[in-house]
Amino acid sequence: MQEAIDFLSTKNPIFQEIISKYGLPTIPKRPPGFETLVLLILEQQVSIDSAKATFFKIKAHTICNPESLSVLSDEEFRTLGVSRQKTKYIKILAEAVLNKELDIEGLASKSAQEVREELIQLKGIGNWTIDIYLMFCLQEPDLIPLGDIAVVNTIKELLDIHDKQEMEVHAQQWAPYRSYATYLLWHYYLNKRNRKVTY
Repeated sequence: MQEAIDFLSTKNPIFQEIISKYGLPTIPKRPPGFETLVLLILEQQVSIDSAKATFFKIKAHTICNPESLSVLSDEEFRTLGVSRQKTKYIKILAEAVLNKELDIEGLASKSAQEVREELIQLKGIGNWTIDIYLMFCLQEPDLIPLGDIAVVNTIKELLDIHDKQEMEVHAQQWAPYRSYATYLLWHYYLNKRNRKVTY
């Protein structure tokens, strides 16, 4: 991590300022697999805490595996606090695993681009979900998830860049450590708002 931070600090002093003010960021890690993809679907457009609460309700109700979730009724999902749309996405994911259309374990041995091409086929799994899976589960070092509102808002605030395409071009100078730049931007975003997140 130090190598990444030294590199990023030479590109923009703002990264060193974040560390001076708030300390080092946590590198988020989650176990790769079906459960984490379910959690990421639940996290789309809601807070991590709210999604986790729903995720734990599912786990208390049944085994969080493709076999169990593919046969859970829409009514049961609704009772557990899962929206109709997300219920559909979770079932599509479960069916893809059961039908052997998706080999989640095999993703670890593929390139980031191959993982993206495979997961994007599934309705309900977009670039944000794939970015977070690659970063948290497969420790991909060079991604900037511009579908993430906290990242976008922090770039606007700290770098005064307001166009997503410009953000993407600007972030190219942070390669090959764009994921670490992202962790620092999240770190700033959360600390400035006195928020704590357990990944």
